[in-house]
Amino acid sequence: MKKTFRNSFLALCAVASVGFGLTSCDNNKGADTTTEAPGTESAMTDTLATMPNDSSRMGKPEGVLVDGVPMTPDKSIVQNAVMAPSVSTLVKAVQAAGLDGTLSGPGPFTVFAPTNAAFDKLPKGALAGLMKPESKEKLKGVLTYHVIQGRLLAADLKDGQELTTMNGEKVKISVQGGKVMISNGKDAPVTVQTADVVSSNGVTHVIDGVLLPTAQ
Repeated sequence: MKKTFRNSFLALCAVASVGFGLTSCDNNKGADTTTEAPGTESAMTDTLATMPNDSSRMGKPEGVLVDGVPMTPDKSIVQNAVMAPSVSTLVKAVQAAGLDGTLSGPGPFTVFAPTNAAFDKLPKGALAGLMKPESKEKLKGVLTYHVIQGRLLAADLKDGQELTTMNGEKVKISVQGGKVMISNGKDAPVTVQTADVVSSNGVTHVIDGVLLPTAQ
């Protein structure tokens, strides 16, 4: 039995030597003490080195997602906004007011961006009136009431804080239960829905209402 097994082993070893580039079999121990063909180890190392790791295969998009679209920090506030369907009304208003050039500038700016649904909450006909050419300055006043000079992340917004907007009037910040809200001091506050949408020239916070200047 032992002799038959040993002969079979030696026969297999001989085949392996020819077919796979193995160089030796230890006839005394009956164990495989073969060495790898030259270059096998380095080839395997090179193959492993070129394989993508888990993080690259599962690479997540940079930036905060708005409507499932990544808002990336290499784009300006306006460039990111035009990619998000839920703020298309704001984008049209910004363009109508001639502020798209300003908000594409170096900044930095902090923008509280009302959603389309937020504009729908305005009294009937209010938005259509603001979008008329003769109301351009009034529209600009409303929109700049949503813009702060400087870059303020959610962590920078404190309960009771007052911020001066680009139209010269103030808004008041309140923080309750981890939610950030903004008020004109007269109407019900609006709430930040998506915070810290970072762009190359500032940061945007998506809100669920339109802030109206008290002078409007």
